[in-house]
Amino acid sequence: MTDVRHKRATLRRRKRHVRRKVVGTPEKPRLSVCRSLKHIYAQVIDDLSGQTLASASTLSKDVREEVASTGNCDAAAKVGRLLAERAGEAGVVAVCFDRGGRKFHGRVKALAEAAREAGLRF
Repeated sequence: MTDVRHKRATLRRRKRHVRRKVVGTPEKPRLSVCRSLKHIYAQVIDDLSGQTLASASTLSKDVREEVASTGNCDAAAKVGRLLAERAGEAGVVAVCFDRGGRKFHGRVKALAEAAREAGLRF
């Protein structure tokens, strides 16, 4: 198996492992993070109804205007703050964190910490 296929398979395995334990409810929805090389995306999801309550990404105009590069921790922190603001408007105060199979460091950690500082409870 090539390195890339092995990395993708390992990521899928870790993602399934995390999703077995993390389920979003109406009282405590799931904050899902998806990270690519250039961008980071985050959603607050109620898994029981299958609805996205709030979302933010580095593709949002609010974030793109403020940052020079979209693939760094500064941009991820801005996405976290924006997501917490939008989740607050939707009436969400507490979430369970789904790191999407990624390690909790770097951009994923920056997003989570910024969301916490902006008022979301994990």
